Amino acid sequence: MRTGIKLKAPRLPRTRIAKRGTQSTSNGQRIELGEYIVADPLVCHGKPTYKGTRIMVWQILEALAHGESVEQLVKAWGGRVSKAAILETIALARGALLDARGRLARSPNGHVAA
Repeated sequence: MRTGIKLKAPRLPRTRIAKRGTQSTSNGQRIELGEYIVADPLVCHGKPTYKGTRIMVWQILEALAHGESVEQLVKAWGGRVSKAAILETIALARGALLDARGRLARSPNGHVAA
């Protein structure tokens, strides 16, 4: 599953995290990014992972970027990452890049979030 290309895991804007009523990882708290994705400073140095696993979100995003299908990824990870979890990954990545109208998301200071 390893490839030569390294991609950064998506960063969600702080405003999105605050809306969910969670704390930042700088406080050492677990952040629930969705139903299937969590950032826990005690797991994989706080990188987003799938709940109950050490599978990092960037690994799935990288595989998708290389053309693997959702079904191939579910099978490749032995069902430890579900189709619903992968679809949530895509939705969160979209939310980090685009606003509700499909335009580039901007942070409160006016800079592009991506």
